[in-house]
Amino acid sequence: ARRTREAMLMAEAAGYDVVIIETVGVGQSETEVANMVDMFVLLLSPGGGDELQGIKRGIMELADLVIVNKADGDFAAAAGRAAAEHQAALHLMRPKSRNWQVPVLKTSALTGLGMAEVWETIQSYRDALGGEAGELAERRAEQARAWMWSEVHDGLVEMLHADPKIAARAPVLEQAVKAGTLPAGEAAAELLHLFRDGYGNGQNTPD
Repeated sequence: ARRTREAMLMAEAAGYDVVIIETVGVGQSETEVANMVDMFVLLLSPGGGDELQGIKRGIMELADLVIVNKADGDFAAAAGRAAAEHQAALHLMRPKSRNWQVPVLKTSALTGLGMAEVWETIQSYRDALGGEAGELAERRAEQARAWMWSEVHDGLVEMLHADPKIAARAPVLEQAVKAGTLPAGEAAAELLHLFRDGYGNGQNTPD
C-alpha cells in the first residue's frame, strides 16, 4: 500500500479522471485504501456471508457507497435482502460525512442492472462533498498529512532495521521476550535507546 499512492498520482498525472483501486481480501488494506481515495465503495455478493463479515470487521464504517452485486436470477431475492440488511445497519452507524447519507445499491454485472445508477451516485457524492473546494478538499488535505507521517514511519522503521547495532541486538531481545524473561516494552525501549545513541554520536547518520 505504501506505493499505491504514488501509482495513483501517476495515473492522475497521465490524464485519467477516474482511478479505481481494488483491495485484496478483507483486512488492513481496506483501512489503508480508505485513507487515500475520494470515495470508498464496498462491493458485496448476496448470500456469501460477506455482509456479516463487513459489519463485523468495521468495513461498513469506511464505506461511502455499498453495492450488492449479482442481483439477478436465483440471487435476486437474496440480493434484495442483503441490501435491506445493509441499509438498516447503516442507519445505526454514525455518518461518515456530514453531507452524505451512504446509499445501498443493487447491481448485476451480468445484465447491467444498476450500473447507470452507480455512476450517477458517484457523481452525486462528488457534488455533495463540494468537489475540489468543499469537504472533499478537506479530506484530501488530511490524507496528505497522514501520508507524510506514514512515510516518516516507514522510513524510520527501515533505518531501524538497517542499523548494525539493532541487527545484532534485536534477535537476543526477541528471544528474551518470547521466553517471557523480558517485557516487550523494555525490549523496545532498549532498541530505541541504541538507535538514538547511534544518531547522537553520528554513527548512524544517513548518507
